[in-house]
Amino acid sequence: MTLSPYAPIIGLFALAAGFALFSVAAARFAGPRRFNKAKLEAYECGIEPSPQPVGGGRFPIKFYLTAMLFIVFDIEIIFLYPWAVSFDALPIFGFVEMVLFIVAVFVAYAYVWRRGGLDWD
Repeated sequence: MTLSPYAPIIGLFALAAGFALFSVAAARFAGPRRFNKAKLEAYECGIEPSPQPVGGGRFPIKFYLTAMLFIVFDIEIIFLYPWAVSFDALPIFGFVEMVLFIVAVFVAYAYVWRRGGLDWD
């Protein structure tokens, strides 16, 4: 087995790693070194940073449910891309399978909508 087909990929990874290392090293030498208290503090859009409350500060579960719903529906939509690319090569079976897939996604969406999972109260 020869590695010649992989030479461009290895070269690209080596070039990317070299560029990353060069950028970090160049920034270290070329960047300004004037540190002060204001530059070392956390930046919160111009508002004075405040510590998180002890024991409080918990996020409602609604945030996590919305994030998980986004991920689920986003991943389901990703499955449409290979089908769209090979649409001409698939017979009617591929079309029927994709219709069933879209119906399943729509049923899940309707269920979440009816249960109030998309309401932001």
